[in-house]
Amino acid sequence: MTHALLVSQVLLWIGFVGLAIVMAATLRQIGVLFERVAPAGALAMNSRLTVGDNAPKFSVDSLNGQAVKIGEASPAGKSTLLFFLSTDCPVCKELIPTLKSFRRNENSIDSVVFVGSAQETGHKDHATSHDLPLTDYVVSDQVGLAYAVSKLPYAVLIDANGKVAAFGLVNNREHFESLVEAKMEGVASIQDYLKKTA
Repeated sequence: MTHALLVSQVLLWIGFVGLAIVMAATLRQIGVLFERVAPAGALAMNSRLTVGDNAPKFSVDSLNGQAVKIGEASPAGKSTLLFFLSTDCPVCKELIPTLKSFRRNENSIDSVVFVGSAQETGHKDHATSHDLPLTDYVVSDQVGLAYAVSKLPYAVLIDANGKVAAFGLVNNREHFESLVEAKMEGVASIQDYLKKTA
C-alpha cells in the first residue's frame, strides 16, 4: 500500500513538473505572437499629407452659421480632431458614440470638427439625431479634398501649432487612440512607427 502511494506521488510530481514546463513554453509562444502581431492603428491612406506639414487652413460656416477655423493653431494649446463622415455611412453612425466617449476622456484634444460632404443632404437632421453640436459640424468638399480623404470614416489630428500630427481610416476607439499615440511618436500612424522600429 505504501509503495503504491509513493509511486502515485512520484507520478503526480512528474505530471506537475511536465505541466509547468508546457505552461512556460505556451507563455513564451504567446509573447512571441504578441511581438509578431502588431496593434492595428488607424490605417494611414494619404499621399498628400505628411506629418509635420502645416495643416490646410479653412474658415467654413458650421451648420448654425458660425465660422469654424480649420488648420489654425489652437489658443488652448491642444489638438483638433477632424472627423470626416457621411450621412449614409453605417460605420460613421456607429462610431459617433465612441468618438464622443473618446473626446470626453482625451485631455489632449481641444475640439472635434465633424466634416460632411456638400454632395449629400440631410446633415442638419443627421447632426440633430446623433446629438452633434451644430457649431462643430461643417459641410465642405474642399476640406475633404485638401486633406485627401478617399474613404470614410476618416480622421485627421492637427496639433496645437496647426501642423498635421496623424491621420487615418478609423473604425473603432483603438483607431482614435492610435492617432494620439502616433502624434506622441511623431509618425503618421502606428504602422509607420512599427516600420521604423522593425
